Amino acid sequence: MADDKKRDDFAIEMGDRSGDRFEAPKATYRPAPQMPMASVAHNPIVPILAYCASSILMTVLNKYVLSGGSDFNLNFFLLCVQGVVCVTAIQTMKTLGVINYRDFNVDEARKWFPVSLLLVGMIYTGTKAIQYLSIPVYTIFKNLTIIITAYGEVLWFGGSVTRLTLFSFGLIVLSSVVAAWADIQHALQNYGHLNTEASAKISTLNAGYMWMLMNCFCTSSYVLGMRKRIKLTNFKDFDTMFYNNLLTIPILIVCSLVLENWSAENVGKNFPVETRNNIIFAMIVTGLGTIFISYASAWCVRATSAATYSMAGALNKIPIAVSGLIFFDAPVTVPSVSAIAIGSLSGIVYAIAKLKQSQQSKNVGLPTVAPLVSASSQSARDSMRS
Repeated sequence: MADDKKRDDFAIEMGDRSGDRFEAPKATYRPAPQMPMASVAHNPIVPILAYCASSILMTVLNKYVLSGGSDFNLNFFLLCVQGVVCVTAIQTMKTLGVINYRDFNVDEARKWFPVSLLLVGMIYTGTKAIQYLSIPVYTIFKNLTIIITAYGEVLWFGGSVTRLTLFSFGLIVLSSVVAAWADIQHALQNYGHLNTEASAKISTLNAGYMWMLMNCFCTSSYVLGMRKRIKLTNFKDFDTMFYNNLLTIPILIVCSLVLENWSAENVGKNFPVETRNNIIFAMIVTGLGTIFISYASAWCVRATSAATYSMAGALNKIPIAVSGLIFFDAPVTVPSVSAIAIGSLSGIVYAIAKLKQSQQSKNVGLPTVAPLVSASSQSARDSMRS
């Protein structure tokens, strides 16, 4: 009886045995439940929305600080605060183990320093341009950077420009001309009866166009220079962010102390009592926004295809331009809306052109037919073989 009880305790069901064949029990597969955060991370809509939201947030807050009711002229100080906030935030995240990047190295810093100088030129001219221009005009004129960068790649890296790319360049130039014409027409219509105010408004626009042109050249120089230098250092995303912000901080501090007015009167003018807390808060948020927009861009690349990311970057100009119409007093006229539409179309056409160009380069295979060789070249080859 005890033996039977013992056998019962250790009985294992081995399946059915029919004749000489043994059939094992069928295993039931139960899929592991998906975590909600995992499904969100792989949803392509979420990173695209995050990328667009971060771009709009950065543009609107920078515009608010630079021209949101006060005559802000401490641009170098603003950029310095943003750099300090960014470096502090990413260093904190590295300490907590959230992200990882290289430790500071003097040799790598020396190699990267020219890129940081170009970055200072790019971000400073960008703040001056957006200070004098409306957000829609700034966004449209920013497309001119694409043309300068494309021809810089042709000269330095052996790139090429297709017909569709040239067509997109034509649309970019057309949208910029329409945007400038709309701005000047609006200034003349509103201040035409007051010659002094009209002249002052047009002078402000002309200053903005000059800063925008310099920003386009500085941005292209930064992009092309970074592409060359990154091969020497093999930096990743957070490495680039860390060195860019860390190396620009001393430059910005010196430029702010030497070139900007730090009198009590001017500081009070830049930070009025009624909006002081809001301006300081916006400066801190824009510093954190540089991290957010970098992460959102990388997230968008991981979760979507190259085509989707390129198209998102092209269409992203529409909500940014519209945000200027909503949050600021940018003129809403037929020419200004037409300029936004043409500028957005030019971005889409350029994205399609680049995708087609990349697909053609991938489809290039090994030659199946021997290339034609001149008689002199063939005789030289034969002599080398012998």
